[in-house]
Amino acid sequence: MNRLIVTGASSGIGRAIATRFLVDGWSVLNLSRRPCPDAGVDNLACDLAAPGALEQCAGALQEALAGAERVCLVHNASVMHADRADALEAEHLRAVLELNLVAAATLNRLLLGRMGAGSSVIYIGSTLAEKAVPGVASYVIAKHALAGMMRATCQDLAGRGVHTCMICPGFTDTEQLRGVIDGNDETLAAITGLSAFDRLIEPEEIAETVAFAAGAPVLNGALIHANLGQRER
Repeated sequence: MNRLIVTGASSGIGRAIATRFLVDGWSVLNLSRRPCPDAGVDNLACDLAAPGALEQCAGALQEALAGAERVCLVHNASVMHADRADALEAEHLRAVLELNLVAAATLNRLLLGRMGAGSSVIYIGSTLAEKAVPGVASYVIAKHALAGMMRATCQDLAGRGVHTCMICPGFTDTEQLRGVIDGNDETLAAITGLSAFDRLIEPEEIAETVAFAAGAPVLNGALIHANLGQRER
């Protein structure tokens, strides 16, 4: 049995990943507050932003790996807020990092020791894992740190037959992005205009990339930009 464990699959990229792996015959477990609505997906309700929540799910998570010959763990859940580096409140930053960073580290601790050769850990990053734009400081900080976690994972798992990489989407047509845009057509046009293809990425395109990466150990330690090519301004 092949088992996908993915965070934040109730919508957007996470949901597309869950659907894509189902097509390939994987059993799929989603961790999020809201369930993934797709038939065939197992859901474990968990508030990844709440400190200690994952420890309470440890038994169920480890049981989910029972009988799995190959596991793909996808760290997808994240949150983006409008904020600035010169005005970040400590509690706000801690809350962002709890979901965007600490949850991934906790899942690694709980599950990596039970994942055998042929398994993979895929981090969903962002174009902002290696660059920055104004106005989303906590997100930029978290994605840069997540890239460091992926590289540390690569080094610490060397020799075990488990590979890792980070897929970094560009502007993808998700609820999260639409929420940030908040119906502003000028902002949408500006974002779309940054793409060399003059469009947003579809979540299914990122899911296809993740499915490929899960079966490609040669990508171990790689940070892969999946952004349609971005025009430099």
